[in-house]
Amino acid sequence: MNPKIFAAGATILWGFTYITTTTMLPHNPIFIGAVRGLAGGLPLLVFVRELPPRDWWLRIVILGTLNSGLFFGLLFVAAIRLPGGVAATFQALGPLFMVLLAWPVLGAIPAVTKIAAVAVGAVGVAMVVLKSNAGIDLIGVAAALGSALSVALGGLLVHKWGRPRSLIGFTAWQLLVAGVELSVAAIVCSDLPAGITALNVVGFVVLGLFITALAFVLWFKAIEGAGAAHVAPFFLLTPVTAFILDAAFRSFVPSPVQAGGVVLVIASLLYSQHVDRRAFRPAHHHAHPKK
Repeated sequence: MNPKIFAAGATILWGFTYITTTTMLPHNPIFIGAVRGLAGGLPLLVFVRELPPRDWWLRIVILGTLNSGLFFGLLFVAAIRLPGGVAATFQALGPLFMVLLAWPVLGAIPAVTKIAAVAVGAVGVAMVVLKSNAGIDLIGVAAALGSALSVALGGLLVHKWGRPRSLIGFTAWQLLVAGVELSVAAIVCSDLPAGITALNVVGFVVLGLFITALAFVLWFKAIEGAGAAHVAPFFLLTPVTAFILDAAFRSFVPSPVQAGGVVLVIASLLYSQHVDRRAFRPAHHHAHPKK
């Protein structure tokens, strides 16, 4: 199957994160991130029942922290403090961060045209954020940017390092690393809900099994099959999905300025994919680090 189909499925599923968080889950972002990591990783681990190769343990911790731990924690802070479509727009900047980070990580020097695309995307985000009635706060903005930066770096490292033989095991252990890290953080920060309702339980099941376990398997499969740069534009489906769900279920309609900003972000992402693609190649399958 075309890996871009996997990428589209993953990013559309991620667009449901925001509406699920704000309508079905308690407002405890670190706790939500911990449950997401454990609820996504444990079912996958039960399915594969394997440890990663010993020479992959450190890399699994690094990738789990970037792709899941930091990403989840900051993402849910943004999801709670910002309108869903607005928070998701920052996630769409992930591919643009990949362009800049590809230089130090992959040795791929970005073309001037790609840097220009980054600038256009930044203008688009500013249009979304600076509208006075957007319901924006600086903590939510910083968390959203941090989550996008974290997952961009994690995606590039997956592209660079490849993975052990089992894709499902690779995904499961990254999610479990995040679950453990965020569980400790939730306890230390006392970010625990007073109680859990039946609706919360349903929300966590949806978040863990579909928005996390399934979506991350699809995403890593897409990176493996086509390379990080080639599947990166599909991040734009996340804010589109989130905006549609916000409008349908929460009556949040973006202003003309916000809508124009989202269009600029999407346009910059699409344009960035048509220049300087030679700097990227698909990740190697079943890569193993040297001992």
